[in-house]
Amino acid sequence: MSGTDGRRRGAAGRSHATSQRVPTENGTINGENGGIGVPPWQGGNRILASLAPDELSVIGASLTAVALGMGRVLYDQRAVIDSVYFPDTAVVSLLSRMENGAVVEVGTIGNEGAVGLGLFLGASVSVPETLAQVPGDARSMSAAAFRSAVTTLPHFRDIVARCMHAFMTQVSQTAACNRLHGIEQRCARWLLLTHDRVGGGDSFPLTHQFLSFMLGVRRAGVTEALGVLTRSALIESRGGHITILDRPGLERASCECYAIVRRYAGEPFNGPSVA
Repeated sequence: MSGTDGRRRGAAGRSHATSQRVPTENGTINGENGGIGVPPWQGGNRILASLAPDELSVIGASLTAVALGMGRVLYDQRAVIDSVYFPDTAVVSLLSRMENGAVVEVGTIGNEGAVGLGLFLGASVSVPETLAQVPGDARSMSAAAFRSAVTTLPHFRDIVARCMHAFMTQVSQTAACNRLHGIEQRCARWLLLTHDRVGGGDSFPLTHQFLSFMLGVRRAGVTEALGVLTRSALIESRGGHITILDRPGLERASCECYAIVRRYAGEPFNGPSVA
């Protein structure tokens, strides 16, 4: 049995023990939040995977495989969008930098979407700085090829529009979550969203610095939140890597925002959006 299988079996064995328990801001465990129980997608970029063979062959001629290292900048803040990226296992972060040097993450994109979709709305400049948060594979195409595909391929255009809506839902839900929910719940949500996007691996690199951007708190707050989730046997945090030990328990530890964001992220691939 592989180490990954062993961890998953161990997580399944602990799921009953962690049922009905949610870490709160003071580190105690109480409350209730049911997990959604749907395994992460492992089939590469979902936009490309959803295309019919005829459209995929057209798109494929313009795609280039790229490996995105951690911290690689795709667009500087207020820079021209020269390429669109379709992450397979990489996770991309959109950061807003203030004049005083403060940084906050305004959104993340993984295998459920594409990076550079401002082009779809007619924009040519990326307002946030955009960089690889978790290293991994992606495919890229030029801005000109993307615009041409949107114009000539109806299913591709439709699914890109739905993914744009899903991303807008993520951003708006994150704004509400940051105002209303505790740091441990928000940390669990971001770890789950990252786990969804890395191709099924239970361990992935994620630094305290990026988590502080994601959660909008100082590193001390990140350490405290990770400590609560670690003591609850939901994750392991070591050497800049996060390992998910108990996925169902982590879903219960998250607020309802995770299920909402994941639902809308999946709807472009399941038919019309439902309110």
